[in-house]
Amino acid sequence: MDPGFGFAITAAFIWGFYIYLLKHSFSGYPPAALTVLINAFAMIWYLPVVLTRTDFSSGFLSRFGLNELGIVTLTSVMTAAAFVLFLQAIAEGDVSYVTPINKIVPMFVLPLEILLLGQILTPLEVLGVVVATFAVYVANYDPGGLFRPFVKAARSRPAQLALLSAMCYAASDLGKRIALQELAIPETLWVPLLLFGVTTVLLPSAIRNPPSTTRADLPKFALAGGIVAAGEHVTTLAFAVLPASIASPIINTQAIIAVILGGVLLGERYFRIRLVAAVLAVVGVTLIAI
Repeated sequence: MDPGFGFAITAAFIWGFYIYLLKHSFSGYPPAALTVLINAFAMIWYLPVVLTRTDFSSGFLSRFGLNELGIVTLTSVMTAAAFVLFLQAIAEGDVSYVTPINKIVPMFVLPLEILLLGQILTPLEVLGVVVATFAVYVANYDPGGLFRPFVKAARSRPAQLALLSAMCYAASDLGKRIALQELAIPETLWVPLLLFGVTTVLLPSAIRNPPSTTRADLPKFALAGGIVAAGEHVTTLAFAVLPASIASPIINTQAIIAVILGGVLLGERYFRIRLVAAVLAVVGVTLIAI
């Protein structure tokens, strides 16, 4: 098996647990401030990796130009927007409802790759798009009428936030692929660049809406930062060797993990329906990736 698949699967487990942790331990924090604090700890955790595993003699820093700066900036902005939108979605809706909708990211990644990188859409990939779209229907399903889920999706703020977040994540995933493959930015430099970029984008909002944290909160921020550092590292390794349309659906199987944790440990409603939606989403994005 290509090592990239192993990295992607590992990332799925890490991010799935992270989603659960956000809902369970950080539900009362302003999204921007939460992201800035967690990313600050993540950069501290990741600093030894940068210092010990980066080849500073490769001359990459001297070649860092407008293209590299542009892709780092675009990916950082899209990642920041996607994460804040997702935090707002899970703050207003169940994890097991929001996550399957949010994790149909590959449905948007593939069209972006077709338009920007010239990929060809196969019949199997079309089927994957249909299945992934049907997963959104199932995630919105409430007993009581065939068209009620469509009405709910149109009116549900958590669903709208989750879909918008998915679109931003898709742009972010494509940016990662371009940065790591086309521009050949070293993996151990990409992680801190992305974390710092997202932190910079969200810092003004975090300053305007600071969290009411205490010293007792620091251990859980440190834990979350360590999870983010590990997740970004293995995600970066996956995108460095796999196409975005392959890495993205594998990593987004985190939806299954988050749904199981949300339903079993948090006791959220309609767990079975949401679990079916998560499975359908994974099946759909897998078909897209084949």
